[in-house]
Amino acid sequence: MKGLRTVKAEIGLMNLKARCWLRKPGATMRCGRFTIRINDAHNFYILYKDIFLRRIYYFKAMRPQPLILDCGSNIGVSIIYFKHLYPEARIVGFEPDPRVFPYLEKNVASNGLRGVRMIQAALSSKEGRSDFFSDGKYGGGLSRHLVTDESQDWVRAKVESVRLRDYLHEPVDFLKINIEGAECEVLEDSEDRLRQVQEMIIEYHHLPGLPRNLHHILEILHRQGFEYLINDFDSETNSGVEPPFTLAPESRYFLLIYAKRLA
Repeated sequence: MKGLRTVKAEIGLMNLKARCWLRKPGATMRCGRFTIRINDAHNFYILYKDIFLRRIYYFKAMRPQPLILDCGSNIGVSIIYFKHLYPEARIVGFEPDPRVFPYLEKNVASNGLRGVRMIQAALSSKEGRSDFFSDGKYGGGLSRHLVTDESQDWVRAKVESVRLRDYLHEPVDFLKINIEGAECEVLEDSEDRLRQVQEMIIEYHHLPGLPRNLHHILEILHRQGFEYLINDFDSETNSGVEPPFTLAPESRYFLLIYAKRLA
């Protein structure tokens, strides 16, 4: 029976990919009972597969109106998933990309999502305006977190920067962080307020030129009383973790760090 379910899941993914690849930017796709306007077919496919099918952001809320901080909201698939789980959830979404943020606004508005606050800003360790590079799809980040030759063909814009710690003034049920290499900086800046958070998931980026700070992130979680586990997505999303293993300065891979306060 398990083998049959696996085959059906694989067929479902193949069909989803085929449907996505026919869609152009600005087209709409069904996302459960919601509708999403997409900015890129591949981006939507990966988001839907990982978030709705593999459920990488699932958590069991202890109250009917959980507070969720969504750092790196992109076009809003994660926010829609959280509203699918908990219709009464209060959500604060952060998305700095000026070419992606309009899709986020449209998808929240067109689905009538209430209790969602969208902030067009990057998460950083300091407030102000910063240079932000973007491919207009799913890649982007503050200039100091990117390698120059990776961002030469991207668009540069000035964006607002805010500190996560300023949003940790009350209990947070779930914190999601996918901020393209700034995760350690933001967690370090917010460490003394992380005990407000019950559960979190962090996407760790191992990319050329970025500091190797996975151990620092895990030390922060340990100091603040979190248990954690590490996941590597799947080989389609994250081909850099497939065996045979190798590491070089140009290696690229991603890890999910799930953390929960057990005491």
